[in-house]
Amino acid sequence: MNLVETRSDWRVRTSRTLRIVDGFVIVWAVAGAYCIRFGLDSSFTISGQDSSYVWLSMLLAMTWWLMLGAWSTRQSRILGSGPDEYKRVAAASLWLFGFVAIFSYLFRVETARGYVGIALPAGLGGLLLARWLLRQHLSVHRQKGRRMSRLMLLGGPSAIVHLAATLVREKHAGYMPVAAYTPGDSSLSHELTSIGLPVLGHESETHAILDAIERCEADAVAVTAGVQLHPTTIRQLGWELADRNIGLIMAPALTDIAGPRIHTQQVAGLPLIHVTTPTLEAGQRVAKRLFDLVVAAGLIGLLSPLLAVIALLVKLDSPGPVLFRQERVGFEGSHFKMIKFRSMVVDAEARLSELTHRNEGHGLLFKIRNDPRITRIGGFLRRYSLDELPQLFNVLVGSMSLVGPRPPLPKEVEVYEQDVRRRLLVKPGVTGLWQVSGRSNLSWQDSVRLDLYYVENWSLAGDLIILLRTARAVLGSHGAY
Repeated sequence: MNLVETRSDWRVRTSRTLRIVDGFVIVWAVAGAYCIRFGLDSSFTISGQDSSYVWLSMLLAMTWWLMLGAWSTRQSRILGSGPDEYKRVAAASLWLFGFVAIFSYLFRVETARGYVGIALPAGLGGLLLARWLLRQHLSVHRQKGRRMSRLMLLGGPSAIVHLAATLVREKHAGYMPVAAYTPGDSSLSHELTSIGLPVLGHESETHAILDAIERCEADAVAVTAGVQLHPTTIRQLGWELADRNIGLIMAPALTDIAGPRIHTQQVAGLPLIHVTTPTLEAGQRVAKRLFDLVVAAGLIGLLSPLLAVIALLVKLDSPGPVLFRQERVGFEGSHFKMIKFRSMVVDAEARLSELTHRNEGHGLLFKIRNDPRITRIGGFLRRYSLDELPQLFNVLVGSMSLVGPRPPLPKEVEVYEQDVRRRLLVKPGVTGLWQVSGRSNLSWQDSVRLDLYYVENWSLAGDLIILLRTARAVLGSHGAY
């Protein structure tokens, strides 16, 4: 077995598993739709009225399975990270049933709507769930350093260090930096030595780079910022890598930019990357506000018995009001009163100065893991973020959104740096990327980075994903204190 086959062994196994799982889910969905719609009549014959649906079901299942392959849903580079895998599965499924609808209309074929109405959602839901479960399985392996692409980083020292640190932190992406190559820069960089990546060379010739790739047994090469190579050399390198079945990845110096804001345009053979300006236009603001109103009102109605029980427990647990009101800074610097269930003793603010020396928070955040001011019921409420449920009323009146940056205190905003103030370009949220990414365990820098990423890359679909991830984070109670 040659080297390339050995390296790609996990890809072959994963692709084979996906083909088997896809086939099982599709057969389950199509067969289930057939049984629900037409039943299991033992007297059924091939010449009967509904016999054509047997052949239609077989043809539909086979075509669906082939469409998933045609849409490249089983490519190793999209597995384990990002939404591309799910988008391709959904696109292949919807295109297939779109073809079925067009075919039925053009040729006047009477297709049972109930049959299609069961097969499509059941199959698509099953496929997405199966992909999610396989992704979790793959992520477990990648956290242990298995089933990852070996990556050689090509570029300037500082860009290589940044890319390597990001990939090491985000192991679920499936890239493991194994070596660095700095063409045109023979200086020994302290940054590179500090991250433990061997530097395999500095020559700018294609053959020298290819030799380094073979030595580190890389599956792919990432060309990042600061690379001192002529465009012709990069083109020749791409040809050579394609012949060796080794991937070529271009990693520009763009950080925290979501995919929808990036567009490529071919100009005279040059792939130019356009990055659109982040704006929340009037239509988007209306859509976000309507979404907030509908969901917040629905949650308040659904959770009203729970809200009443919590209010009673807070009142019985310790003297003082049920709700805690605190001034926070919202959209474009406006101040508002944020409400929560009271989880501390009444004089908690007055006792803050006594506990400053015990601060375990990061940056401007004040946090104590075992805060003596927290009441008995307050500890439970904080653990599962139940104390924040009254903020749904802040959402109803418009001072907050369901999803957004963490609502800061006025004293925090007073010492904000200029770039951090961009957090105030959208309404603060009951939940956000900070909530689903570690909560109190986050450093100040990570909290700011996540909030700015949200501001720069807002989308309604992103809000939905964050809300779903919030439920998981709250149930796990990770990072809450």
